[in-house]
Amino acid sequence: MAMAALALLISLVSLVLAVFPGSWGSPLESFREFFREPTPHEAYLMGLSEAGLTSSALGQEWMTAAQEALERPLPLEPPYQEEGFFPEEEPSALGYRFSLLRGQRLTVTVELNGPENRDVRLFVDLFRTAPDTLRPPVHVLSPEPGAPLVFEPRRPGEYLLRVQPELLQSGRFRVTIERDAALEFPVVGRTTQAIGSFFGDPREGGRREHHGVDIFAPRGTPVVAAAEASVRRVDTTDIGGRVIWLRDSQRGASIYYAHLHQIFTEAGTRVHPGDTLGTVGNTGNARTTPPHLHFGLYFRGEGAFDPWNYLYQPPGRITPVEVQLDGLGQWARVRGEEIHLRERPTRRAQVLAELPRYTTVRVMGGVGTWYRVQLPDGSSGFVAGRLTEELGEPLWLERVAHVQPIQSRPLPGAPVMGQVPDGAEVPVLGTFGGFLFVQPPEGRAGWMATGS
Repeated sequence: MAMAALALLISLVSLVLAVFPGSWGSPLESFREFFREPTPHEAYLMGLSEAGLTSSALGQEWMTAAQEALERPLPLEPPYQEEGFFPEEEPSALGYRFSLLRGQRLTVTVELNGPENRDVRLFVDLFRTAPDTLRPPVHVLSPEPGAPLVFEPRRPGEYLLRVQPELLQSGRFRVTIERDAALEFPVVGRTTQAIGSFFGDPREGGRREHHGVDIFAPRGTPVVAAAEASVRRVDTTDIGGRVIWLRDSQRGASIYYAHLHQIFTEAGTRVHPGDTLGTVGNTGNARTTPPHLHFGLYFRGEGAFDPWNYLYQPPGRITPVEVQLDGLGQWARVRGEEIHLRERPTRRAQVLAELPRYTTVRVMGGVGTWYRVQLPDGSSGFVAGRLTEELGEPLWLERVAHVQPIQSRPLPGAPVMGQVPDGAEVPVLGTFGGFLFVQPPEGRAGWMATGS
């Protein structure tokens, strides 16, 4: 009966995949996706729907922001750190895109700054892009709000990260995205630069291939556990000399250490990354070569696997945020001629727009020496921090010839917030398109059409 029920279940899933082929990845991924538990983001969305909020304007904007974060993510190379601001009155989300290789570990932390944001939830979701651009991204992982995201891919690919606060919540945040080697380097004081023989190198005149890497170091250099594992076997063989086999259950891998001079562990021992197992030597068939550790990695169902990416530490360090963030969420202006609005926070990035002098921008975040800014029309990008200034002192006084409305946005037909009386002079704080950002004698700053 159980087998018949399982067969029926698989048939139903196959039918769904046949009807909706563009919505899923591989058959196994599709099966898992179909039956997985909803993510915190999805559960929250279901709650909004049950409350009737998904049909409201704010609910629609929240869902649109979530989708746009995946459709127009910021391309980057980890490590990356950004500090920013989510406005309460405008539902928003951030999207990031980067590549990962098998053997690398992704760590994402999202922190809310300030005790006033203690109860605000931020949803963090990781997706893998589908090889077919017509298919949506495949969900990979979603930690509980407040928990870090740690992920190791089983295959290389392009990944998307989305960060979004719950509806009607604002706050300052810090996002840190790091990409490093998944395993601890097994020889103390050495890096992949000490590898002198690589995976796949010919052996015995080409009759076989090298199923690991050789890490050269002086005899007696400590050798350590590369992962949380159990010592499966300690042995002495003609080829490997003194050897240790570890079992890494988390990754379904066996880790092989060979040619050791000394061994300080025994079978059945539980070891942690960095625990000393023995020392570098040249026992076994390595007696005629300088001391080195042969390090091998084997996966269940795959056999020997090149451990390079599991050991190689990608270059780069986190660039701290250097721009002033006191004005997060506030308006500022650019202070040069034809300032470049760029796609990413680097001078090599694509130019999205040329901003005329005194263009008003809203500061939404900081990355290194750059500001992430939002223009009054809703578009966004990055501007070098040194090319902006606080609104502060007015640029000039603008005299109006007749009663002039003050609008909430620099758009024709935008809501009117107030008016400037006939013949009055108003301080101009910035510009955008055919509008001036002004501070009337009473009320909030707003936008006034030029040519008044």
